[in-house]
Amino acid sequence: MSTELRRRMIEDMQLRDLTPGTQRRYLGAVRYLAEYYDKSPAKISEEELRDYLLYLKNERQLARKTCMANVCAIKFLYRYTLKRPWPILDQIRFAGERKLPVVLSRAEVRHLLNCFQRLHYRTYFSTVYGCGLRTSEGVNLQVGDIDSDRMLLRVRQGKRRKDRFIPLPGPCLSLLRAYWVTHRNPVWLFPALYGQALRTATKPMSAVGVRTVFQKVLAESGIRKPAQPRSLRHAFATHLRQAGVALEVIQAYLGHRSLNTTAIYTHLTGRPDPLAGNTIEQVLTGVSCPK
Repeated sequence: MSTELRRRMIEDMQLRDLTPGTQRRYLGAVRYLAEYYDKSPAKISEEELRDYLLYLKNERQLARKTCMANVCAIKFLYRYTLKRPWPILDQIRFAGERKLPVVLSRAEVRHLLNCFQRLHYRTYFSTVYGCGLRTSEGVNLQVGDIDSDRMLLRVRQGKRRKDRFIPLPGPCLSLLRAYWVTHRNPVWLFPALYGQALRTATKPMSAVGVRTVFQKVLAESGIRKPAQPRSLRHAFATHLRQAGVALEVIQAYLGHRSLNTTAIYTHLTGRPDPLAGNTIEQVLTGVSCPK
């Protein structure tokens, strides 16, 4: 892709207020298209584009989500930057599997959290579970996001750049306070762990590093489920639903745009337990500061 075309596409994405992450993914998808044909996307025909999409689906056998991400990127390029809307792009459909997420039981969550021996990781993952956070939301938490008077945690600019408030369990607050006094960074609750002093770190810790540590500790924990860091978020929602919490409330906590997205947790629960209204706090009560 030429420098000029890249510049125009970046400007168009900025005008439509796409997030930096989406911009990077779109540019990457368009770059792969240009490299596949070794020419500018502006010179690619609709038939060539059709063949490329079939290549992604049939030869590379990309997952549905990845295929659709490529389609969205290419559609943006031709519709908004090159002003060449092609019918083929509106006809693309990739049927995908609907898999239920991996969910850890309450006992498994408590056991796993206690397996993190370093305080910052135990605090981080306990907060991710206790507040139902996405990985990126957890690493980007700031000191000013804690409202201890109202026992709320503010999530800044979550998915689709929306702020939201989530109840902050008491055990989470205790862990956060215990960890913060070890570094006293004025901005970040979880400052970058390497390359500089925690107190003066100007960036939060790495999401990639968080995922790596999670997999290592999961393997050591004896839990055999193929869990990921996001499994703690799924567990949060499932445990709340088991406790009888309304889907609309869980939707607000998770920051879902559609209730249909949250409704998946109805397939992961047994009978609601009306006596488990404090279920998240009950789980975290068994998670202590590592010695």
